Amino acid sequence: MLCAGQVAAGRGERWCGGGEFDLALALPLALEAGAEAAKAAGFSTAKRLAAPKVTPVAEGALLPLWLVGSRAAAARGPKQFVDFQNDVAASDILLAAREGFESVEHVKRYTAMGFGTDQGKLGNINGMAILAQALGKSIPETGTTTFRPNYTPVTFGTFAGREVGDFLDPVRKTCIHEWHVEHGALFEDVGNWKRPWYFPKKGENLHAAVKRECLAVRNSVGILDASTLGKIDIQGPDAVTLLNWMYTNPWNKLEVGKCRYGLMLDENGMVFDDGVTVRLGEQHFMMTTTTGGAARVLTWLERWLQTEWPHMKVRLSSVTDHWATFAVVGPNSRKVLRKVCDDIDFANDAFPFMSYRNGTVAGAKARVMRISFSGELAYEVNIPANAGRAVWEALMAAGAEFDITPYGTETMHVLRAEKGYIIVGQDTDGSVTPYDLGMGGVVAKSKDFLGKRSLTRSDTAKEGRKQFVGLLTDDAEFVLPEGAQILAPGTRVSTTEPTPMIGHVTSSYYSPILKRSIALAVVKGGLGKMGQSVAIPLANGRRVMAKISSPVFYDTEGVRQNVE
Repeated sequence: MLCAGQVAAGRGERWCGGGEFDLALALPLALEAGAEAAKAAGFSTAKRLAAPKVTPVAEGALLPLWLVGSRAAAARGPKQFVDFQNDVAASDILLAAREGFESVEHVKRYTAMGFGTDQGKLGNINGMAILAQALGKSIPETGTTTFRPNYTPVTFGTFAGREVGDFLDPVRKTCIHEWHVEHGALFEDVGNWKRPWYFPKKGENLHAAVKRECLAVRNSVGILDASTLGKIDIQGPDAVTLLNWMYTNPWNKLEVGKCRYGLMLDENGMVFDDGVTVRLGEQHFMMTTTTGGAARVLTWLERWLQTEWPHMKVRLSSVTDHWATFAVVGPNSRKVLRKVCDDIDFANDAFPFMSYRNGTVAGAKARVMRISFSGELAYEVNIPANAGRAVWEALMAAGAEFDITPYGTETMHVLRAEKGYIIVGQDTDGSVTPYDLGMGGVVAKSKDFLGKRSLTRSDTAKEGRKQFVGLLTDDAEFVLPEGAQILAPGTRVSTTEPTPMIGHVTSSYYSPILKRSIALAVVKGGLGKMGQSVAIPLANGRRVMAKISSPVFYDTEGVRQNVE
């Protein structure tokens, strides 16, 4: 093809109109463009050259060529590839037609034509035409396949999605969610679950409701919907071996019917999750995890089983949604359960702390565990989720004479903080070891486990690491803000240089039973600084003083959870 613009470009123009593919038509245009260029350059154009005579080339209509040679040659001869990513040949398409696949979508799946990253844009047009010829149809009659991303561009708006407000994340509800709604609960989101935050009565704000709920648990009995806790069913002859690797403490000698607290680390020796696991049989365990960590822990276990220990004979099943879990907590909890369960002996000797029993609660088969996240006499009732509401209402009715009080996550946090129990992800941040938490007692010396070697690294074992402690403010009424930084006494805050901070507040509440504020924190070398004062600067310029204490503020001897 000759383009007049090729000549015109010599005079600085960007014109490329009048392009012709036919030589007989292109030559006069080229001469005309040349003459105009010569004239613009100051040359005479009086004498024009005649265009050379050329024989026109006759052209017919463009004919489609989908297949070279006959169909027989395509089926029997060398491969004629149509889809170059998936090696689909014309013979494969013809075979599909002979096999009776007439739908183009069926042929696509029979041959894998168009399954590559090009989504068929390179080969499917030819493939559909070959199929049409084999079926004796036109291409429109045969149809086309669907081109999907990433061939088809996708806008950022599509990825962002619609403005869906509360439904931006999945919403998970426990089996008694509607009961909570009917009784005025306010909710907070925990790991996609809607968990009751607190149950305000008329005229109560958060603080008043939490005070009432806390005192009800400490003085009589409360009930908590703990169904959101992660639950992983572990079965197989290597179940104990798996638990020994996953947890820092040993599991070989745990008896059937007993529970044990476990601390889980990552490869770096940092606290990853925690929870209570119960031994249901010789090769059968039920592991509980934090609400937000359930999926993460299951993935962690499966990762090691599938990549490092495929020889282990053990199977995992998530049963979080299968079981409803209700914690009945407080001095009168045993009395409440005795009213709805007559096939379990709740006597202290028959049903000791950190054990479980099978029984029937309000007509439903149940697993009852005597464990406590509050420091009180407490039982966790696990029943099939379908029976959840009926059992919950039966427990409420049985506890009416004791003024049983439903409580939410805020009260749960206050109760556990009074006892110095950690919340993974709140009191830990991925940089905390068991020794930092003062929990070296659950780290086995005689067995290996994930993260053990990392505990001896120079940085992990060095002195001066942030350690888990309690804080008691000099002003007993002042509740420290969570996340507040902690300074050594006398440290001056500079506007030009970084201020040396020795820790931060991880949890902070007002304790109704202690009638004062309490806080949990991590402080550099904190376990060796008991009784020392620290300063907590506030955003308004005020500086609050507090003393470092044990993180266990209430019932330091652990008497209440073992009450007769």
